Amino acid sequence: MAQKAGVFDGQGFYQAIDAERSSRKINWKQVAEESGVSASTLTRIAQGKKPDVDSLSALIAWSGLDSDNFIRSANPVDAGNFSKSLALLRSDPNLSEKSAAMLEDMLKVAYERLRKE
Repeated sequence: MAQKAGVFDGQGFYQAIDAERSSRKINWKQVAEESGVSASTLTRIAQGKKPDVDSLSALIAWSGLDSDNFIRSANPVDAGNFSKSLALLRSDPNLSEKSAAMLEDMLKVAYERLRKE
């Protein structure tokens, strides 16, 4: 049986780019200038359109994000993906160890509650 292809999480990608923009304290025009991606492309991504491969590559390079974090399996998700997310949170240099632990605890509670629904 063939495995289903992955699906790009455009909304998650946009949110991650926006978080990076915010952490750098820059506006979208500056993102366009620094990344080499047109402002109109950034607007389309904000509206839910998927970026073309060149724009995706440029934004990944600009942000330092891992593109694998935005490819969702079309198959059921295993709990290992949640653990990977927590590892990324713990490795965030913008968070103190205490802050990362607090966020991790909150996410674990929310995940357990929502996954059972």
